[in-house]
Amino acid sequence: MACFTRPEMKVERVSYEVMTPSAARGVLEAILWKPAIRWHIHEIAVLAPVRWTSFRRNEVNSKATVGKFDYAADEDRAQRNTVALRDVDYVITASFTLVPGKTGPEDNARKFEDMFERRLERGQSFHAPYLGCREFAARVEPAERGLLPHESGQGRRPLGLMFYDFVFDVPGEPVRPEFFQAFLEDGVLRVPPRAQVLGGGVP
Repeated sequence: MACFTRPEMKVERVSYEVMTPSAARGVLEAILWKPAIRWHIHEIAVLAPVRWTSFRRNEVNSKATVGKFDYAADEDRAQRNTVALRDVDYVITASFTLVPGKTGPEDNARKFEDMFERRLERGQSFHAPYLGCREFAARVEPAERGLLPHESGQGRRPLGLMFYDFVFDVPGEPVRPEFFQAFLEDGVLRVPPRAQVLGGGVP
């Protein structure tokens, strides 16, 4: 199962119909996160048909305050509906770049490629990868060759405005969410480059 929550839904969780770039980045960072590298998502291929499921669950209404140890979630929760995806299957195409100022003299791209491939093959992760919500655990493995998207050959269809990621590393600017016009082209979500989404030549 998966739920990539649309931010405009304030009360109840409603998923995008396709994995978002930020969720894909989160999956890769669960396998390998290092300050010296930045992941870039290029494509997300949707291998399974889009199927929905709906259920209700308990959620807390507010966050616990730091330093307050008498917080009781049972007294601050409500039942909310979730519209999620089921039986999902994706192939993520991505790369990474080295972050200037974060690399050491012994760091290079091949070192991190080998590290990622080794961890992926062995099923290792820094934390359990998940699909939008932590309770929706993901099984991550190397993609087989020749896999075809579910909508292969069916052309291009719009997905609307999709959440790209939070931008937190632009000097002098606060953290902000960024969005892009998303399309599923023959079953593949092609993610525009970061500089194109942010504009102004931001790397």
